[in-house]
Amino acid sequence: MPLVRSHYPFSAIVGCDAGDLDDLGLSLVLTGIAPEIGGVLVRGEKGTAKSTAARALAALLPPVDVRPADRFSTDPADPDDPSPDGPFEPGTPVESRPVRLVELPVGATEDRVLGSLHLEQALSHGKVAYEPGLLARAHRGILYADEVNLLPDHLVDLLLDAAATGRVTVERDGFSMEHAARFLLVGTMNPEEGELRPQLLDRFGLTVEVAAPRDPAPRAEVVRR
Repeated sequence: MPLVRSHYPFSAIVGCDAGDLDDLGLSLVLTGIAPEIGGVLVRGEKGTAKSTAARALAALLPPVDVRPADRFSTDPADPDDPSPDGPFEPGTPVESRPVRLVELPVGATEDRVLGSLHLEQALSHGKVAYEPGLLARAHRGILYADEVNLLPDHLVDLLLDAAATGRVTVERDGFSMEHAARFLLVGTMNPEEGELRPQLLDRFGLTVEVAAPRDPAPRAEVVRR
């Protein structure tokens, strides 16, 4: 039987102070409604439900229509959202699926984030062969960067540039590939493990500070849930 990963709803989260939780939920929902805000950075110590809240956002968003054969999850109804896998024939099957939450691991390489060009095929066949990266998978979904302050600066720059422009361009030895990458950016960090550069911090639209509850009763409820 396949493993189905469930998401905790916002109403069940108790990992941080009530006021902080209200701010966190509001910030995530606002970003879901208006992606042009520019993403949310959640700052807090370990055990403050940062990642749980980010995953709960995915469950709140409406499903998206995609073509199963399209690796880039472009919108079949939007002519301004072409796919590098296209063009698709009229009548190509379309299905509705939940919004995808793509997690960016701390140790990700640039090729894994942006995608990789297979130059051997390009040189031998004259056609660019491209393996989509995490930013392509996150198109029309959520990109969740846990411990964003521990990512190399150049990767953070790539993330924020893509979030601001909605596009990704990969160039290798004279070959290039460009595709859409419009996603909700949610970054989390523990300030005890290091700060984010001020110029990068300023590029998140919203920043929320969360703290763990200090009273025994809420902490016991966290363990119970």
